[in-house]
Amino acid sequence: MSILLASASADLTDRVHQATGGRLVVLSGPAPADPGPLLEQPGGPPDIVLLDTRLGTEQCLELAAGLGHQSPGTSVVLLSADAPRIGLLALRAGACDVVHPDADVAELTQAIDRAWQLARARRPLPAAPAAAAIAAVGAGPAAPADGGRVISVLSPKGGVGKTTVATNLAVGLARSGHATVLVDLDVQFGDVASALNLSPEYSLSDVVRSGAARDAMALKTLLARHETGLFVLCAPESPAAADDITGADVDGLLRVLASEFSYVVVDTAPGLSEHTLAAADQTTDPVLLTSMDVPGVRGLRKELDTLTQLGMFLDARHVVLNFTDARGGLSVGDIEATIGTGVDVRLPRSAAVQASVNEGVPLLQSGRRDPMTSQLHRLVDLFTPVPTLVAEPGRRRARHRGVRVGSR
Repeated sequence: MSILLASASADLTDRVHQATGGRLVVLSGPAPADPGPLLEQPGGPPDIVLLDTRLGTEQCLELAAGLGHQSPGTSVVLLSADAPRIGLLALRAGACDVVHPDADVAELTQAIDRAWQLARARRPLPAAPAAAAIAAVGAGPAAPADGGRVISVLSPKGGVGKTTVATNLAVGLARSGHATVLVDLDVQFGDVASALNLSPEYSLSDVVRSGAARDAMALKTLLARHETGLFVLCAPESPAAADDITGADVDGLLRVLASEFSYVVVDTAPGLSEHTLAAADQTTDPVLLTSMDVPGVRGLRKELDTLTQLGMFLDARHVVLNFTDARGGLSVGDIEATIGTGVDVRLPRSAAVQASVNEGVPLLQSGRRDPMTSQLHRLVDLFTPVPTLVAEPGRRRARHRGVRVGSR
C-alpha cells in the first residue's frame, strides 16, 4: 500500500505517519496545479492520496477530480474541517471520504483502511477467457463479486411510500427463499419496525456503538428476525441517536451485510443525506420512487439529474410510480417525458395499503388479493432470476440487469 499526503501541517503529517506505520510520502508546500506531481512517484501512482484542504479547498477538489480521471485506482481522502459544506462536492469530485484534519490517529487509520479497501476493489480484474465471457452474457441478475445485491429505495421527498415499498420488497424476496435483510436508514424517523409489527431489542445505533457493524458474526446476533424469515435492522427509537451514525458507519455496515446476505434492502430517508449517499455508494440496484403529482415528479427529475452528475446508476435504475390514478391530471407518459426515462412499475392507490400499514402486516405477507399486491409481486420479480434467456417474438428485454421480459 502506497500513501501520499499533501499538507503543510507538521502535526497532521506526524499523525498520518503514525496511522500508516511510516508508509507515507509527504508532498509539502503549496498544492500542485495538476495531479501530475501526485502521480509521478518512484513506485508508480499511489494507492491513496490525502489532500489537506487548508492548501486550498477548490484546488484540492480539482485535484481529486483530476486524480479520478488520470488514476481511477487511486482513492482520494480530503482532510477538511468543513465536511457538511463540501461533502457533496467531494463526492462529485471523486473523493471517497472527508475527514477532519484534527482527527486522532485511530480515526485516520480507519479512514485510510476504508480508502485502501476501495483502492483494492478498483483494481482491474484479469481478463476472462472468451468462453467464460460469452457464457456470462444474459445470465440474469448476478450478485457483485464481493457479495449480495444492495437494493436502496430512494426518493427526494417524504410521503411517497418508501417504507411500504421497501418492506414489501424485502418480505417478497425473503418469502421467495432468498437470504434477505432490511435496513431502516431513515435514522431519525424510520418506521420499519412499526410497518413489520416488530419490537426489536437492538437498533442501528446499538450496532454502530458496539462496533458490530464491521463484524459479520456479531452483527447477525443483533438483527431482528421477522416471521417471514426476513432479517431486519431497525432505526433508533430516538432521533438524537442518529447523530452517532456516520456515512462511514453505513458504508461498512452495508459491505458486511452484502457479504452475508443475497439481498440487502435499504429504506432511506427523503433526499440525499450523508447516510443516503453512503448507501448509494454501495447500492447495486436503486429503486427510484415518486408519487403521481407535480412536486413528486419534479423532485425525482432533480434527483435523477444529481445522480447523473455524480456518475451514479447511469444504466441501472428502476423507477417506481406510486399512487397511480388516471383522475389526477397527469399521465404516465407525461411523467416519463419529464423524468427522461421509463417507469418500470406502477403502484395503484389502494385502501388495502393503509389497512396493511395499520396492522403491521405487509401485503406480500398477508397475501391479500388486491391490484397493489400483484404490482408489488411484479416489483419483486425485477430482482429475481427468470427461467429463460430468450424473449418472446415481438417483446424486448428490460434495460441493464435483464430480469424483466416484456414491454411497458
